[in-house]
Amino acid sequence: MSTLRFRVVEEAFKKKAAKVDVPAERPSEYFGSLVFNRAKMAKYLPAKAYNAIVDVIDNGKPLTPGIADAVAAGMKQWAAELGVTHYTHWFHPLTEGTAEKHDAFIDYDGKGGVMEEFSGKLLVQQEPDASSFPNGGIRNTFEARGYSAWDPSSPAFIEGDTLCIPTIFIAYTGESLDYKVPLLKALDAVNKAAVDVCHYFNPDVKKVYAYLGWEQEYFLVDEGLYAARPDLLLTGRTLMGHESSKNQQLEDHYFGAIPTRVTAFMQDLEIQALKLGIPLKTRHNEVAPNQFELAPIYEECNLANDHNLLIMSLMRKVARNHGFRVLLHEKPFKGVNGSGKHNNWSLGTDTGILLMAPGKTPEENLRFITFVSNTLKAVYKHNALIKASISSATNAHRLGANEAPPAIISSFLGSQVSAVLEKLENSDSKELIIEGKHGLKLDIPLIPELLIDNTDRNRTSPFAFTGNRFEFRAVGSSANCAAAMLALNAAVAEQLILFKQEVDANIAKGQEKVEAILDVIRKDLKESKAIRFDGNGYSEEWKEEAKKRGLDCETSVPLIFDAYLKESSVKMFHTTGVMTEKELKARNEVKWETYTKKIQIEARVLGDLAMNHIIPVATTYQTLLVENVSKVKKLFPEAKANALSVKNLEIIEDIANRTILIKEKVDAMIEARKVANKIECEREKAIAYHEIVPMLDEIRYHIDKLELTIDDQLWTLPKYRELLFIR
Repeated sequence: MSTLRFRVVEEAFKKKAAKVDVPAERPSEYFGSLVFNRAKMAKYLPAKAYNAIVDVIDNGKPLTPGIADAVAAGMKQWAAELGVTHYTHWFHPLTEGTAEKHDAFIDYDGKGGVMEEFSGKLLVQQEPDASSFPNGGIRNTFEARGYSAWDPSSPAFIEGDTLCIPTIFIAYTGESLDYKVPLLKALDAVNKAAVDVCHYFNPDVKKVYAYLGWEQEYFLVDEGLYAARPDLLLTGRTLMGHESSKNQQLEDHYFGAIPTRVTAFMQDLEIQALKLGIPLKTRHNEVAPNQFELAPIYEECNLANDHNLLIMSLMRKVARNHGFRVLLHEKPFKGVNGSGKHNNWSLGTDTGILLMAPGKTPEENLRFITFVSNTLKAVYKHNALIKASISSATNAHRLGANEAPPAIISSFLGSQVSAVLEKLENSDSKELIIEGKHGLKLDIPLIPELLIDNTDRNRTSPFAFTGNRFEFRAVGSSANCAAAMLALNAAVAEQLILFKQEVDANIAKGQEKVEAILDVIRKDLKESKAIRFDGNGYSEEWKEEAKKRGLDCETSVPLIFDAYLKESSVKMFHTTGVMTEKELKARNEVKWETYTKKIQIEARVLGDLAMNHIIPVATTYQTLLVENVSKVKKLFPEAKANALSVKNLEIIEDIANRTILIKEKVDAMIEARKVANKIECEREKAIAYHEIVPMLDEIRYHIDKLELTIDDQLWTLPKYRELLFIR
């Protein structure tokens, strides 16, 4: 091992678990202590203001300036008591991360000094400019005005000395420049559409909530080793590195004992998350070495999404206190599993009913089948769009890699639900007699009693039914959940609207309500049958079958993004009021540009490392071998010298061949980039850069072979065997 690498590895292994300040109280006592939740509002707001803001949050009533001033005053008082001196509008630009600009609670007092001030106007709206964020052409540099506006449904919280106020971010002309605006619109659309359908079963339902439970996978690496890997530092993944002799093949890391240092990190993270109102519940080792997972209790979708973005930011901060760096890239290491972020999605009513949960009565199960069948129809109709919502340059490395769902959207339902749908689809009878659990015949009209968790899971399914929810498994670990959630909720909203129109038309023709519902369900099940697949999504047979079924099988990310601009997608987003065609076109420009830039950065980093590290190290070792051969020939007779030098000569030749190939391929990659960079159309440029991706793999192949050949003392980059095993 090189002296430099030895020092880096030694320092990394010396890291001790940082001391965690564990609160004396129980988690239930400090949960949400840094959140301006309803308990805080009740304490710090006048009764009239409290009732008014609750009405705004729960029922969407307009916020008056007087109420805004009262809320701002109470919020400032609470924050000041906790030592807060600044505030910021916290929003989600089109960068997958969050943004904030901090302002102090001060203004002139008119007497030559300053005073602490925070008005309703400052709470409700600001003009952060933020003109450098991606916008897809909606904003010109000389017309850069942008506004952030308070989202009262997501409570303000404190980070350090700053009060963070969740907000939307829009252009001067009204178009959304973030993920939150279309997400909120999609949630409103699915609420209205689902309430209308719920009234077939219960007229008391006034609101339907979309719920989200995310499962965040991630890697931890020692900070010193991370700093010694320019590719990790600049791209989030290793662009080179031969797999370790031992990685995940023994399956001994999954659910194994958590390393002490990692436990300390997790404990620290959980305490800080709970104070911020993030209900973290689960933690465990994942499949790959150094890979872990955390998950919260499910929450309303908008709040859950805010919490996921907040936890990703918090993870990075807390990790550094423990000598770690968090890797949220979907595929940071070749040869071991990558990381996803499963999105568990469901709908529930204000009356306490989970609409995706089977019931105990025929009516409850008819309602269940209604919402499941409509979800399947929506996912079938927009399967290309649903895939586009989770696609990215980084997630492309993970999907379809026999460790994650394939890049084809299908839905696993399990044997029992599938059997019910099959019989319902193919029967004109109003009564179904289906075998229930333990062989008991359930002579129940329409639909039998169904059982939660009635089947095994299918890890190869990107959109699997798991008892009382659908698990959208294809979302990437670094992604903003909103991209997937706004597409899914909008698609389901559109389908529920169409469903109600058809049912109402049947009723108008004289059909009984139940008969009218069943007729539409049967039609929808037949039309969407192609999306249902309970088999092995990794198999080559499924890829061929999916094509025959008409499902989208495109694997090029730039081309996958075209789904956003399909006529059916534009119509769906327009009719549900989620996004305009102008906004969709702008977002696609951002997606293509982001894709290009990520591949461009990776290509630059790999080219730099190849030419300035790999080839010099390889030729240094090659020179040592040449000198060795020369000395052997001087020391021994010719025949003996040739026999002793044959292996070294083979290595010398191999190094020469590989360094030449690396140089040629790096030059070819640079030329390909030069050609691509001249393309003005962002879509065409992204397509050109997609063709460059295989070049990175070709260069890496030869570098990884050299890593196995070259003297370990010369190789300065930390290897997988060091990066992947925390001490």
